[in-house]
Amino acid sequence: MARIAGIDLPNKPIEISLTYIYGIGRSLALEICAKAKVKLGTRANDLTESEINELRKVIENEYNVEGRLRTIVNMNIKRLMDIGSYRGLRHRKGLPVRGQRTKTNSRTRKGKKRTVAGKKK
Repeated sequence: MARIAGIDLPNKPIEISLTYIYGIGRSLALEICAKAKVKLGTRANDLTESEINELRKVIENEYNVEGRLRTIVNMNIKRLMDIGSYRGLRHRKGLPVRGQRTKTNSRTRKGKKRTVAGKKK
């Protein structure tokens, strides 16, 4: 089983397997395969050791993935909260950040519904 960036790649075509790495989508996976000169459609278990090393080298040197990318994203959110921007305040309050309505939807961000006791009509 191929292991790249700390992730065990499943035995699927390599352009699909690479998407299991945080920060790599389909288009980036195709780009990485082209740079590493890996034939598309090759199963992850069928890769040679040199192909795996080439993929690993391309990903480590040219892209931010996994832990490094998560750190960058969290630092960006922390920066927004520190400067007190509108987006930072929404992150701090746990509300939707990108302009969605909050009267009805947004349960994912707001959490489970809590009823208010003794509310008069």
